[in-house]
Amino acid sequence: MVRDILLLGDERLYEPSEALSGEDWDMLPGWAGDLRDTLLAYRAKYGAGRAVAAPQIGLRKRLIYMLLERPYVIANPALSFPDAETYELLDDCMSFPGLAVRVRRHRRCVLEYTDELGAAQRLELEGDISELIQHEYDHLDGILATMRAVDDKSFYMMQIKRQF
Repeated sequence: MVRDILLLGDERLYEPSEALSGEDWDMLPGWAGDLRDTLLAYRAKYGAGRAVAAPQIGLRKRLIYMLLERPYVIANPALSFPDAETYELLDDCMSFPGLAVRVRRHRRCVLEYTDELGAAQRLELEGDISELIQHEYDHLDGILATMRAVDDKSFYMMQIKRQF
């Protein structure tokens, strides 16, 4: 089911999420389906979007849905950084379409998580996918890209594709 995406300023976006546990695992297929449907609807409307975090649809759980060459259901992720190398980039978000924020992110990260089948997974990521996961992981901690702005002149309005 397509869910509304919470927008910048909604207090729920700033609340940390809770780990999936117990009966949450029974709910996971439905939640993952809602995240998938919401991501696909956003893509259809704006022509962008590779991942969405559960807090963006009002679900305070440590859950990310990412759609690249295949779908990834990422539950209870842990993120670490193999080195200190960072870079600056313009980051955008489904919770503030049309706004880009200059942020600094780690170039590489290691993502450990539980998948939709309950199996432990580990991914070593670099570049734009590393940045993407860092962005979504921040959502789980109630952090938005606007809070990671390099400085007070790091905000840019973009032309966005809208289809109605």
